[in-house]
Amino acid sequence: MFRSLRRALGAAAAALLLPLAGVQAAHADTAAVVKSAAVKSAAAEAAAPGAGYWHTSGRQILDAAGQPVRIAGINWFGFETSNNVVHGLWARDYKSMLDQMKSLGYNAIRLPYSDDILKSGATANSIDFSGGKNADLQGLTPLQIMDKLVAYAGQGGLKVILDRHRPDAAGQSALWYTPAVPETTWITNLKSLATRYKGNPTVIGIDLHNEPHDPACWGCGDTTRDWRLAAQRAGNAVLSANPELLIFVEGVQTVDGVSGWWGGNLMGVAQYPVQLDVPNRVVYSAHDYATSVAQQSWFSDPTFPANMPGVWDKYWGYIFKQNIAPVWVGEFGTTLQSTVDQKWLAALVNYLRPTGTYGADSISWTFWSWNPNSGDTGGVLKDDWTTVDTVKDGYLASVKAPGFAPGDGSDPGDPGDPGGGTPACTAAYTVTNDWGGGFNAEVKVTNSGTTALKSWKTTWTWPGTQKITNIWNASHTQSGPTVTATNAAHNGAVAAGGSATFGFGGAPGGGGAPSVSCTAT
Repeated sequence: MFRSLRRALGAAAAALLLPLAGVQAAHADTAAVVKSAAVKSAAAEAAAPGAGYWHTSGRQILDAAGQPVRIAGINWFGFETSNNVVHGLWARDYKSMLDQMKSLGYNAIRLPYSDDILKSGATANSIDFSGGKNADLQGLTPLQIMDKLVAYAGQGGLKVILDRHRPDAAGQSALWYTPAVPETTWITNLKSLATRYKGNPTVIGIDLHNEPHDPACWGCGDTTRDWRLAAQRAGNAVLSANPELLIFVEGVQTVDGVSGWWGGNLMGVAQYPVQLDVPNRVVYSAHDYATSVAQQSWFSDPTFPANMPGVWDKYWGYIFKQNIAPVWVGEFGTTLQSTVDQKWLAALVNYLRPTGTYGADSISWTFWSWNPNSGDTGGVLKDDWTTVDTVKDGYLASVKAPGFAPGDGSDPGDPGDPGGGTPACTAAYTVTNDWGGGFNAEVKVTNSGTTALKSWKTTWTWPGTQKITNIWNASHTQSGPTVTATNAAHNGAVAAGGSATFGFGGAPGGGGAPSVSCTAT
């Protein structure tokens, strides 16, 4: 609700590399994009899962071939801050981060931006070009860098949702306009981005404005405050430029005197749905957070966390359950430091758990955030911008979704391509922490062949009495010191040259790093 807490932490580690001008940007909420070098044929698009532009049917999102698809993604913020570019490029190459997102089983990115990146003369800062990092971004404008991110994401099968996060880098706004950025500018810039990525279905849609809140209303009829009417105006403008895009519409804070999270209250949809000139394009977006962001009454309910499904049903879940439209939880996150937060995340993941064929008949989501420098939630990455917070990522394992085929349908690792070579893989075992009584480790599976993997299996033998105590992004069996770990549902498919990672905890420590064999199909 009160998002003044949401601040992007200044990256102390980044200061060792180069100064971060303006990284003090506000909470840097929430995940982009250029025309593909290759134009897909209609036949290739129809064959590849998730290919082409998407549309809606009842509560489902469908791809160009009518197959149900589900967004299971991550927010990567920074374009909405004074850096005018995604954060973390002071530490790593952007391609390595996109590769890592895919390897972890995320299939989409929500990419927040502010209207500042569309201004003439806008420049990006805090990018490290040393050692060849980000070499192809040097000298580019923020929009040209966004083009590069979208192009590479599409090559790897990641989808992108553009999120108009703020009117400018100075901070969040309750309404979709400010004195400095009027509604006309907002709509003009939305149309500009829709036009820029027209013909490139890597960019599946636009989140029109992040977290409208009081005095914004839903259905009140006051055109200066009624977010539902503004979303219709903006959505129709976007679709006039590119009628294929999905239009993601967040809620408000208060409806009929009932308040919730900023952008998270969609109670008004029941009486006043968003109606656009192009049918089957609206996806409603909710935001939901834990106590590390702000306290809410439901956290202190004596029945917590059993009360939470009823809370979510009331604010936004009913839209999905009543088959009104698809729902996408565009932001949810937590530091996971408190027991309440841990119970909240477990309950929300259970609420989002997939149902239906391929798990597609379920609520879509993008977790907040990839970035570790979100002050009240942290991220999937730790402060070094490389190490994965395997506990946090592990909570999401059961709600991740199958990935989508690489962008142009002609990659040798594309499952839709005929022919190909013999599946092959290698595996590397790394001990990430060993405290004697126990340890954590990670195994990276790499597709070393020329055709996509459908599934993989790894095997190793410890020298001592080590046993796995918990595992994420894989399943396992153990017989004596020998362990066999197989892919989870979301990360069995690995493109040629790509990789997937799983991790686990074990005890006792001191087992070292045994050699691992990998079998692929």
